[in-house]
Amino acid sequence: MSAPTRSAVKRRLTPDDQPRVVENDAFAAFGRRVIAAAGRRIATGDVDGLPDLAALALGVDDALATAVTGLRARGYSWAEIAARLGITRQAAHQRWAHLEPGTPSSPGTLR
Repeated sequence: MSAPTRSAVKRRLTPDDQPRVVENDAFAAFGRRVIAAAGRRIATGDVDGLPDLAALALGVDDALATAVTGLRARGYSWAEIAARLGITRQAAHQRWAHLEPGTPSSPGTLR
């Protein structure tokens, strides 16, 4: 066995916290095309596919909730999130605030 070699990378000059980009705008566009195609297929008479499309809609809602709560945890304001979604700050808060840690679990609860 040979001795392990030392890395020539200088850790002080190479930060480990660089974001890793996996998805991009083309990836999101692909997802939209797939969903639209599923809707068109079902519209032609594939009624058995309707529950799968409804489950996909729930999955998208869950993914959106995960994204919003993650952004809030990283310091984004309700106004910043709402602006990207084209809704009001109040609408965003009403829809997702109950998912944040330390908030009441029911959507209609005042705080």
